[in-house]
Formats: sequence, C-alpha cells, structure tokens
Amino acid sequence: MNTTYPTVNFDAAKELGLNEEEFLKIHEILGREPNFTELCMYSAMWSEHCSYKNSIIWLKTLPKDGPHMLVKAGEENAGLVDIGEGLACAFKIESHNHPSALEPYQGAATGVGGINRDIFTMGARPIAQLNSLRFGNPKEARTKWLLKGVVKGIGDYGNAFGVPIVGGEVYFDECYHQNPLVNAFSAGIMEVGNMISATSKGPGNPVYIVGSATGKDGIHGASFASKDLSEDSANDIPAVQVGDPFQEKLLLEATLELAQSGIIVGMQDMGAAGIICSTAEMSAAGKCGMDIQLDKVPLRQDQMEPWEILLSESQERMLVVVQKGKEKEMKAIFDKWDLNCAHIGEVTEGDTLQFFWNGEKIAHAPAESLVLGGGAPIYYREYRKAAYYDQLQNFDISEVEEPKDLRKVATFMIGLPNIASRKFIIEQYDSMVGTVNMSTNNPTDAAVVNIKGTNRALAMTVDCNSRYVFADPEVGTMIAVSEAARNIVCSGGLPSAVTNCLNFGNPYNKEVYWQFVSAIKGMSAACEMFKTPVTGGNVSFYNQTVLKEKTEPVFPTPTIGMIGIIEDKKFITTIPFKEKGDLIFLLGQVREDINSSQYLVHYHGIENSPVPTFSLEAENALQEQLKMTIRAGLIKSAHDVSEGGLFCCLMEKSMPSGMGFDITIPAEIRPDAYLFGEGQSRVIVTVKQEDEADFIDNMMLNGVAFDLLGHVTKGSIRVDDEDWGDVSEYKAIYDTALENIINT
Repeated sequence: MNTTYPTVNFDAAKELGLNEEEFLKIHEILGREPNFTELCMYSAMWSEHCSYKNSIIWLKTLPKDGPHMLVKAGEENAGLVDIGEGLACAFKIESHNHPSALEPYQGAATGVGGINRDIFTMGARPIAQLNSLRFGNPKEARTKWLLKGVVKGIGDYGNAFGVPIVGGEVYFDECYHQNPLVNAFSAGIMEVGNMISATSKGPGNPVYIVGSATGKDGIHGASFASKDLSEDSANDIPAVQVGDPFQEKLLLEATLELAQSGIIVGMQDMGAAGIICSTAEMSAAGKCGMDIQLDKVPLRQDQMEPWEILLSESQERMLVVVQKGKEKEMKAIFDKWDLNCAHIGEVTEGDTLQFFWNGEKIAHAPAESLVLGGGAPIYYREYRKAAYYDQLQNFDISEVEEPKDLRKVATFMIGLPNIASRKFIIEQYDSMVGTVNMSTNNPTDAAVVNIKGTNRALAMTVDCNSRYVFADPEVGTMIAVSEAARNIVCSGGLPSAVTNCLNFGNPYNKEVYWQFVSAIKGMSAACEMFKTPVTGGNVSFYNQTVLKEKTEPVFPTPTIGMIGIIEDKKFITTIPFKEKGDLIFLLGQVREDINSSQYLVHYHGIENSPVPTFSLEAENALQEQLKMTIRAGLIKSAHDVSEGGLFCCLMEKSMPSGMGFDITIPAEIRPDAYLFGEGQSRVIVTVKQEDEADFIDNMMLNGVAFDLLGHVTKGSIRVDDEDWGDVSEYKAIYDTALENIINT
C-alpha cells in the first residue's frame, strides 16, 4: 500500500486552529510531518470542544463520588445513577450555542438530537428533556428571530422524536444579543447492569456505522464551537448540522433492540468531530486500534473527500462494534428498522487508527494521542480577578430611592420578561407524550417524572442565575447549585447528582478564566455540601462576540442540571395554594437585600451590585428542614423565593389556583426589599390551620428561621391591609407580557 505522505506547512495547521507548539507535538507523535487529513484529525480532536484542553485541570477537582453513582464523570457518554428498585437514570446536559447563533432552528434541533443520543447510546430509553436558554433584549428583532427559531427547533425535534419536554428556563439579557446560549438536557431510564459502554475491544471484531448517511453538514463543527463569533461567522454555516427526528426515533428503537441482543461490544454516538472522534475515543478506551475503510461509509452527497467523511458531523449516526460472527444478526436488526448498517472496518491489535480510501492508506495515528486523557494538550491558563468585581462592592442600598407606590412596582415586576409566563413557549412543546410528566397541570419547582411500575418518581431541574455569577462567580455558582437542589427538595425530592453546562467567554482572557476557575470552586463546595457529585457535562468557551474590534463576553453561565429521587409519590409537593384560610409561612432568614435583583436592575436601572448575601450552611439547614417537614406531612405547598422576590413567589403560588393572599410586612425592613429583594435560602410554604402547632414544633428542630406571613384568600391580594386587587388582574399581565413583546 502507498504510505508516502505529502508534506504540509505550518500555515495549513494554523488555518485549522493548531498552534505551533501543537503542530510540533504532532510531528513528534507521528515521527514525521502530518498530511492534511491527519492535520484535520488533530485539529478537530484537539479543539477545545473535544479536548477540554483549557478546562480539564479544573474539571478534575469537581466531586465525583456519591451514594448513587454508577458511572463517574468522563467514563461514558453520560452520567449514570442508581435510583432504586433495580433502575438507573442516565442524564446529561450539553450546549449548542454557536450553531444556534447562526442557524437557530437546526442549531437547537440538533442539540436536542445529540443529547438524546448520548442517553440511548448507553442503553437507556430517554423519558424527559429540559432546556436552558439565554437571549438578548426581547424587544430586538434579532432576539425575536433567534427565540422563535430555537423554540421551533426544540419543539419540532422533541415532539417528533417522542420524548416530553418537561421543564427548563428562559432568560434575557443584553449580553447574549449576538451569542445566545442553548443548553439541552436529557434523562433516560434503564435497568442497572445493562449499560452499553463506549469502548472497543477484541481484535477482528467488525466495526459498523449505523443510522443516517453522511453528508457535508457539520464539517469542522467542533472547531467552529471553539472560536469566537464574529462578523465572518456566517461563513461557517456549513458547520451547522441538519437534524432528522424521525430517523433518530428509528435509530433509538434499533439501538435499544441491539442492546438486548447480547452481540454488542461497544457503541458511541457520532457527535462532535464525527468518525474520527468515535473511532479514537472508543479505541483509546479499549486500548486497541481500528482499520477503517472510509469508502464504505454510506454517503448522501457526491464527491466527498475522505477528510470530509472523517470529520462530518451529520446527525443520527452511531459507531458500533459487535462480536465477530454476529454480522447477520446485526444487519437483520437494522434492516428491520430500514436504517443504514455499513461494515466499515475491524478492531486491531495495538492502538493505531488507520484510515483507507479505495485500498490506499490515507492517514494513521495512535488513538491515544488524539483524545482527552491521552495525548491531547493540557494548558494551565493564567487568571486574575476581574476589575469590575471590586467596583460592585460599592453599592449602597441607602442610595436607592424607595418607591412610593408599591402596587405599581408589583404590576411592573410581574410583567418583566425574566419573570412573566413562558406559556406561549411551553405550549409549542409536547410535554405529555409518554404520559410520565406529573407536573404539567399541577406545577412543581422541579419537573416531576413518573417512574412507571414503581411508587417512585424523578425530580429534575436546570438552574443558573447568570447575573449572580457575574457579580461573584464563586458564590453565584454556589447559588446555582443550591437553587437546583432547593427546587428538587421543594418538589418532594432528595437531590442525587449533577450535570453541568459551563458557558463562558474566551479562556485566554485572564478575567474570563478567573470567572471559570471561581465557578468551579463554588460548584465543588456546593456539591460537596449537598452530596450531589458531578457526573459530567460540557464546557462551552468562546461565548462572546467580536464586532469592530470590540469583544463582549456573555455573563458567565454555569448551568446546573440536577436530578433527585422522590422515594414515594406521596411526598410530591406542588406550588399552588390549595385552600382558603391555609397559613402562609416564610422559611429562611429575611435580609434587607436587593443585590443583583430583577427589581434593582429593571425598575431602578442599576446594573452593578454585589451578589445577594448567601451561606451554604444556612441553605443546607433549610433544605434538611424542608425534607423533614414534607415527610412529616405538614406542608401543603412549597415554592422557593427566586427571581422577583417574595411578591412574585406568592403570585406564582396564586395564579394556578386563582387563590390570593393576605400578608403583613415586618416594620423593621424596607418594604421594597422585603417584597422584591432576592435574598437567598428562602421558601414559602402553606400549612393547614389545624397543623400549625405541629408545624412549629417541627420547625424548631433545626433552628431554621421562619415567619408567619398571613393566610390564603379566595382571590384577593392584600398587603398590610391594603387592597392590591385580584389575582386575575396580575395573571392577565403575567400570561401575556412576554408573548406580546416577542410578537410585536
């Protein structure tokens, strides 16, 4: 065979995103100058998106051990935890930010498809999806275009695929104007012990590519995700993949049938960097090699070059290794589902990947040299505290004028884009397919999903207040983890484990990297406190826009995906008020704190202030108390105080049932801070009047502060004996405010 390699110079490597040090390292690994195809291989695999070269040293410091862990971070395509009764939950969150910025429909759709494949490639059937979305000013035409495209992409793909979208979050801030964030979460169920590993072994075992045919979409997608967005980014639209949810549904069923056949050795989703990534990672994991015939790969476009086939990120594809001699069984399964099933190579001794085109070897490299944890570079980046941080500490609440008409403020707050209903978005998603969603008609702080055939349920949520993280990356990330855990506890669950999607700017910016490092420290501390290990996730750097020499990073946004276990469905606790006369209690310490609140930013126009006061110990005590009180049967409803503060929390409890509230503001605190401040570690609960004494006795056990606010009314809103109108008046604003902005 021909093993003569044409030489390429460093300029070609630089064009592919490799620096001189990396180019020389490739020379050293191969013992010669790489050809263009090999440069493409290393460029994709050593990109930030695939190698985590600028983040892995810090990711390794995150806690990975916990009572329910079955698969630790980095070991497989997704995290896996034991949820009891012989079942396990596979779950993960990932970003699709840059593709969604250029082509929002396909960018979001393929993000949903990719995260679901990560789940079912492990042998788990996806049962629920969530998403976390960030956009710019909703009044801007670009934001409206992005939002409509992203929502339609998520809805069209998820609805057709047949997995319910059970929850999520949507936030707006000017910093996301050019660079939106689209983070997709998926969870699936499988029996313990039935996991399919993303590994290759057994020399002579056949290697298959299954699913869709390969095209030119998504080529160099991993590299595209590893650089800044700029005015030239429109030229990268071919790097955005194109999805087919109906094909993915067939692939799901074929894959799960294959998993039950007993013939499979290993399998991996063909996501970022396509064939080169799957072959390299599976081979490195199994300490073996592969010979791959690229001319055997089914194509949907003519005249594709071998390097294009190798790097294509066409969707709905898997790489599968099966036992030798089981080729007929393999083909029969995929013929049944009318899917491509092409035998493209074999597992080999050693660790060398060899790629052939019409019998000619066109590239080869050690598998281990290409992957994270192997030969991929690792960088120790410098960082320094952001200059703005100390400036934020100068904020003084006494300099903020107290509004005279608090009711006017209340109606303003309930209609803010970051508080108002997302109903018009949610209604585009199928939340009921599969009949597992238990929180659509009776809302809970975290989505609650039925585990059929058991008395258990799963609670799951995605959370991050990125303004808090900007104000203080370490404390803000602690709050993000805490809010996720609090939402699960408020819903009756016990927090189990975390997956994360770490969205930041350019890691070469020392202040951005300080944000990242600080966020990791905060996440570690919070996850240790709540015993919720990090099972894996995604780092997305370069979320910033370069326009006319001006670089604007997004707010640091470490999105936390968390699952919790509800060990008995009788503990499920919902948000809405239940009965007139029920007592309303606030759990947690009240502080005169409007730091980084929606009220301060949008009503007063003050962007710069510190993070709200926060204590991990106080948060943990609150959650432990709440778990105990729910299991004692003393709480009828619960909802955590978050964006918009106490008043908006009360309204969110009022609007689903139409019941109102009558409360009294303590004299010793500013009324605006009490009603609209976002002081942390607080939950509003309701209690039957006849259970008041038992509730108070229970609350005295952990020393958590609590206060009687008032009682539930038939529908009127009263604050300090003043009539603030009826629930229906606020609901009319809440239900339509965001939709009116987007559709205007």
